[in-house]
Amino acid sequence: MCYEVGAAIVVSMTPVTAARTRTTEPRPASAATPAAASAAPTRRRTLDWRIRFAALALIWGFSFLFIKVGTEAYAPFQVTFGRLLFGTLVLVAAMAVKRTRLPRSARTWGHLTVAAFFLNALPFSLFAYSELTIPSTLAGICNATSPLWGMALSLVALSEDRPTRRRVAGLGLGFLGVLTVLGAWQGFSGLDLTGTAMALLASLSYPIGWIYLRRTLAGSTDSALSMTGAQLLLATVQLAVVTPLFTTLPTAFPVLPLLAVVALGALGTGLAMLLQYNLVSEVGPTTAQMVTYFIPVIATVAGVTLLSEPLTWNTPVGALIVLTGAALTQTKPRP
Repeated sequence: MCYEVGAAIVVSMTPVTAARTRTTEPRPASAATPAAASAAPTRRRTLDWRIRFAALALIWGFSFLFIKVGTEAYAPFQVTFGRLLFGTLVLVAAMAVKRTRLPRSARTWGHLTVAAFFLNALPFSLFAYSELTIPSTLAGICNATSPLWGMALSLVALSEDRPTRRRVAGLGLGFLGVLTVLGAWQGFSGLDLTGTAMALLASLSYPIGWIYLRRTLAGSTDSALSMTGAQLLLATVQLAVVTPLFTTLPTAFPVLPLLAVVALGALGTGLAMLLQYNLVSEVGPTTAQMVTYFIPVIATVAGVTLLSEPLTWNTPVGALIVLTGAALTQTKPRP
C-alpha cells in the first residue's frame, strides 16, 4: 500500500512504487496497436475499472485483518515472509504470461535491493509486529498517514515539490487527526505505544522508499512489472535470510491463519499490484490513487465486524481528519 507524493504516487500497500515512479498519463488511443485497441473496449465492458477499483480497495482494506489473523499462529517475520513469497509467485506468473524479463542492469538490482527493504521487507514486518499489540483498525488508519509523511519528506528531498498553504495546512490537519485517533487528550490511555509507533514507522517507510526510487531509477527503461517483480523477489530473499534467525519452524499449521497469509500475499500483495498498475494505465494516477482513502474505512469495518475490535468515537473522527489532510497534501500547486 503506497501513496502519491505531489503530482505522482507514493503508493501503495502494497508497495508498487516502482511502477508509479515511471507511470505518466495513459497513452492516447492512436498509440496503441490495432489488436490492443480492439481488445480494450471488450476488457472494459467485461470488467469495468470501477469494479477493479472497488476490488483493490477491498483487498488492501482486508490486508490488515489478514495480518491480524496470521499473527495469531505465526511469528510476524513468518507472516511477512509468507506474504512476500506468495506475492512474488503471483508476479512471476504474470511475468511468465506476458513474457517479461527481470532487469539486467546490476545498478538497477542494487537500487531495487534498497527499495525492497523500505517498500516491502521493513514496513510489512513492522505492521505484522504492530498488530501483536494493536487492533487491525488502528494499523489501517496508521497506514493512511503515508501521504502525510511523504509530503513532509518530499519538501526536503524533492526540490520540484513546492510547498503551498493548502498542502502545509493538510499536513498539519493530518497529524491533528492522528492525535485524535490516538486520544492524545487522554494521555494515550489504553494505547500500546510501541505497537502504534511500529505502525507509524511502517507508513513512514513507504515514502522513504518511493523517494529513493524516484531519485535513482526514475529514468529506467525496464517495465513496471519487471522492476516490481524483481523488487518483491529481493524482499523475499531478505526475509528468507532474516526469518530463520529470529523464529523457529512452526510445529503446526492452523488452516485459518495459513489461508490468511496466503490471501495476504497472493491477493493483498501480488494481485493488488497488478490491479493498481492496470488502473493507473487506464484512468491515470490521480484517479487510481483515490483508493487510498477507502482503505482505512474498509480496514475499520472489517476489524470491528469480523474481529470484534473495539471502536470509540475518536477513531472514525480522527480517521476522517487524517484522510482530509492527506487529500489536501495531494493538491497540485498552481503554475
